[in-house]
Amino acid sequence: MKPKKSAPVAEKATYQPTAGEQAAIDKNIARQKSKSPAPRLKVLNDSKAPEILLDHPDLAVASRLLMEALGTGDDDFARGLVKQLAIVGDQLDEGRLNFLLGVIKGIEPNDQLEAMLAAQMAVVHVMIMKFGRRLEHIETLPQQDSAERAFNKLARTFTSQLEALKRYRTGGEQKVTVQHVSVSDGGQAIVGNVTQAAPETTPAKPATSTPALTDARQPAMPIIDRPKRARVPLRRERKNDRRSST
Repeated sequence: MKPKKSAPVAEKATYQPTAGEQAAIDKNIARQKSKSPAPRLKVLNDSKAPEILLDHPDLAVASRLLMEALGTGDDDFARGLVKQLAIVGDQLDEGRLNFLLGVIKGIEPNDQLEAMLAAQMAVVHVMIMKFGRRLEHIETLPQQDSAERAFNKLARTFTSQLEALKRYRTGGEQKVTVQHVSVSDGGQAIVGNVTQAAPETTPAKPATSTPALTDARQPAMPIIDRPKRARVPLRRERKNDRRSST
């Protein structure tokens, strides 16, 4: 008997992305090319103590790429910062470690101070998500209040860190945007913020108001003289006969 021939396996159709999907893919590829190609971190748990390695075929190249991603030229600083990131959490987790490093790389620190601040922001974000998840499984009111206070403090801390990073990068200077303004002949241009005050409302003048003394439309008031006093005769007494005369 001749063996039966197996039916040919149909090839799986390759998915063709839509125009919108392809535009998003091209944008993401351009974004990856513009970022620093820092290597991922690899955790080995074969020995008693976990070991953190750079996932790259060339260790020297990987070290330079990591330092550049952290905004430093000091290898000791880069290694020390990675070790500090590794102790976040109950145990060393490769995924969490690369996530923290990815946050720092996304911030693109320019020096060691910005790298440390970026590392703190990454850790604070992890703690925010931790307490946010804890709020979903709390049953007692005191535990809810405690977790809510911690969540709010961490969220405010993250916002303060973001503002501190902006101020540090700008040197505390305000950004001024200059725009082109066309002014016709005879017009005037004002530079700065213009605030229009509300017109003052004056109380309505009553219909029967008493005119002031200085109103020129009214005749001057007559001057009232003092009345003349009548002369009263004085009675004088004589020394001799004590008679009075007028």
